[in-house]
Amino acid sequence: MINRRTLIGCGGAAAITMVLPASGRALAPARPAVTKPDAEWRRSLGPQRYRILRQAGTERAYSSPLNNEHRRGRFDCAGCGQRLFKSAWKFDSGTGWPSFFTVARGSVMERSDRSFLMERTEVLCARCGGHLGHVFRDGPKPTGLRYCMNGLALRFVPA
Repeated sequence: MINRRTLIGCGGAAAITMVLPASGRALAPARPAVTKPDAEWRRSLGPQRYRILRQAGTERAYSSPLNNEHRRGRFDCAGCGQRLFKSAWKFDSGTGWPSFFTVARGSVMERSDRSFLMERTEVLCARCGGHLGHVFRDGPKPTGLRYCMNGLALRFVPA
């Protein structure tokens, strides 16, 4: 027989399962480690980067010079400098945005994004909470993931 305590416990476990990302990566934290007043973010990022990183905007496809960046190096968060991707993980997805098949461990957080009448997984910088782009399950081996990032959310650092 199911009692009230068991029913509530099962309901809570089901709710937690529904909000965890399928990949097992962490959900976005309530408060990022790097925080600034909104006016300071606007000043330090400029209008285009601010719109993407702080307001979850998207740049126009094929507009980022990072699409054609093929040198050895790494791609860091343009908001706080967190190391995100190695150049060896970059691939041409044909989508018009810099794409990677994996990410540096612990460098990003994910959350469900139900905007535009679809469900996607938003990728945020784990340090500053900045919107980077989205991750999809149609990438190449070995992970099968495609981290589709806004070029303006990244800074390339040559090796």
